[in-house]
Amino acid sequence: MRAFRSDFLNELASRGYIHQLSEPEALDELFLRERVTAYVGFDCTADSLHVGHLVSIMMLRILERTGHRPIALVGGGTTKVGDPSGRDESRQLLSDEQIERNKAGIQRSLAKFLDFEKGSTLLLDNAEWLDELKYIPFLREVGTHFTVNRMLTFDSVRLRLEREQPLTFLEFNYMIMQAYDFLELSRRYACRLQMGGSDQWGNIVNGIELARRIDGRNLFALTTPLITTASGQKMGKTAAGAVWLDAERLPPFDYYQFWRNTEDGDVGRFLRLFTELPLAEIERLEKLQGAELNEAKKVLAFEATALCHGREEAAKAKAAAEALFERKGGALEGLPVVELDRDRLAEGIPVIELFQLAGLVPSNSEARRLVRARGARINNRLVEDETMTVDLGALEGGALELSAGKKRHVLVKPV
Repeated sequence: MRAFRSDFLNELASRGYIHQLSEPEALDELFLRERVTAYVGFDCTADSLHVGHLVSIMMLRILERTGHRPIALVGGGTTKVGDPSGRDESRQLLSDEQIERNKAGIQRSLAKFLDFEKGSTLLLDNAEWLDELKYIPFLREVGTHFTVNRMLTFDSVRLRLEREQPLTFLEFNYMIMQAYDFLELSRRYACRLQMGGSDQWGNIVNGIELARRIDGRNLFALTTPLITTASGQKMGKTAAGAVWLDAERLPPFDYYQFWRNTEDGDVGRFLRLFTELPLAEIERLEKLQGAELNEAKKVLAFEATALCHGREEAAKAKAAAEALFERKGGALEGLPVVELDRDRLAEGIPVIELFQLAGLVPSNSEARRLVRARGARINNRLVEDETMTVDLGALEGGALELSAGKKRHVLVKPV
């Protein structure tokens, strides 16, 4: 691990955030000498960010905490083109209305972690300048600094062509637009550093070269490693899909459980990356062995959930998990809640249909398979008869606790 003198780079290095860094000595000196402005970009491809974005968000938090100026750049403009990086096919083009809806959701996700109220952390949209560009002047000013020969060598282009997958002219422009973002931010806000995932290195370096050629500015790049689990899976992906930061997309209980189910070999690393616990405390926790390591996982789950959803929701999720899995007698209020019409439940609902209505299975056939595999429980009692019906008489504490396997649970409440 490289030793840095500046608080920001030293903390990033000690927690495992740094993969590649341009001119590390010069950037370290810059952070020692002045208040640095740095940015991360987030395209509007969905109405929420997910755990895969957390490394970048946490770096912006550290930048904020160490007295520098973060910019969270929402890609209202670049989303209209679509980033080809890491994809075998073109992204579906979104309408302006979809992009605006997604942009609002991403802003809500970011506001959970960053303080935009004080004005020192900026939330910007690149549509502000990209939508105003005139095509011919843009090509004359910026396009002359990009050779097609070199653009064809970048992974986002080369891999698509090698696999004989189409790459549209629209997507081909993405790297130029991202480079122009860096140039524009350096002009408007004296931004000196762009941060992103390791797959963005080429795009960021393009921005550095563009600013040097046009304005003679010296800018910097910092990328993070690809985060995978100890078993080699991509971080933030589950069998059920992405682990969203929006509570409407993924309830706090499920978010807590995602972290609680961290593999043993990832606990220390994830505590460094995804919590703000002191490093000395993390070193103590990662030394725990056997059953004691579960306590470290609970700390990880609580701290990560508190950052995203607040300490109150994290406490509810923790209590619900302990009541559910450890049967400590606590409250189950932290579980995801599904409301069901009381009159309909009074008439009796087939158990197969009930599990589908609760969102635990996508179809009746999947519900039957769940029952036959002895994975369905109601109020912690095994469902053995797939033809049974459930009515108000099954309520305990005014609700039904439905479980699909060991990890998926909901409370069904009649209304």
